[in-house]
Amino acid sequence: MKRHGYLWEGIIDFANLLAAARQAQKGRRMRDNILRFNYNLESELLQLRQELINQTYSPGPYTTFQVREPKARLISAAPYRDRVIHHALCNVILPIFEVTFIRDSYANRLGYGSHRALKRFIEFSRSSRYILQCDVRKYFPSIDHALLKEMIRRKIKCPPTLWLIDRIIDASNDQEPVIDYFPGDDLLTPIQRRRGLPIGNLTSQFFANIYLNSLDHLVKEQLRIAKYLRYVDDFALFADDRDTLITARLALEAHLAKLRLRIHPIKSQLFETSRGPTFVGFRVCPDRVRVRSASLRRGRYRLKRYQRQYAQHDLSFEQLTQAIRSWAAHLKHADTWHLRADIFTQLVFVKTPKLQTR
Repeated sequence: MKRHGYLWEGIIDFANLLAAARQAQKGRRMRDNILRFNYNLESELLQLRQELINQTYSPGPYTTFQVREPKARLISAAPYRDRVIHHALCNVILPIFEVTFIRDSYANRLGYGSHRALKRFIEFSRSSRYILQCDVRKYFPSIDHALLKEMIRRKIKCPPTLWLIDRIIDASNDQEPVIDYFPGDDLLTPIQRRRGLPIGNLTSQFFANIYLNSLDHLVKEQLRIAKYLRYVDDFALFADDRDTLITARLALEAHLAKLRLRIHPIKSQLFETSRGPTFVGFRVCPDRVRVRSASLRRGRYRLKRYQRQYAQHDLSFEQLTQAIRSWAAHLKHADTWHLRADIFTQLVFVKTPKLQTR
């Protein structure tokens, strides 16, 4: 396996850092912390570059918050200057790993995404009798730091680049505690091994793809399952023979144990595709695609929030239009013509008059 060196100059190149700053601020340019950074953009980037050269760079503290939908998760936001570093690193090392990913790994990749994954899922579901649908239990909190670093070192040998990668991984904040025992563990092993990547980092999303890449190749090359896809930690195998998927599940569980991961005991099931499996917020029936009730409920809730924000002048007409168009485009991936007509014909957005001050 080829290992890549001499990457550092590309990472610390000023043009790369400048491009990384543009990427990191996309859609957030008017936020206060970004405006302050951009006010002295050149000097801020030169300072970051010098910290990298001297290897004195230290990631800042995360801002964390809980989200409840679609499931309870801890989201961690890195300081803006750290997000610039994340983009600068990924700009250089991502292409090295991208060529190793299988075609049907869809999350956090340029030109892929949930809607492209859904299209492939529909294709597989409607041409197969059975589906083995799996979910990794507490995936991001369970990612083992030592194993992740080992995987990265199989492709990268540039010492300063590895220093930066280790710096980012080691700076991960505490995640939800996960206590699992695997073959060879003693009583203290789960406590002693550092685990967990912050959901919200570009690097975390990228590293999460690397971490399960070996699983993808196991399914495609050793188990010879032609119809398989993965979106982050949700993956599905399709076949016309039920026993094939039963055998595959045992192999998957054994391989995940080597990664110190476990399949979710409830969310992972083998059943007939005619029952209508769900994926990325949609239910794929034999004759139609429907939006899951939970996804629809969250969408209606967001629309009500937009109405309040628009009425209170907290949301501009342009922002409102963009948000509604985005959700409408999402709904179009299902058979929702009548649903969209029902929702959007009843929408009314009115701004409350501003109080006149003398």
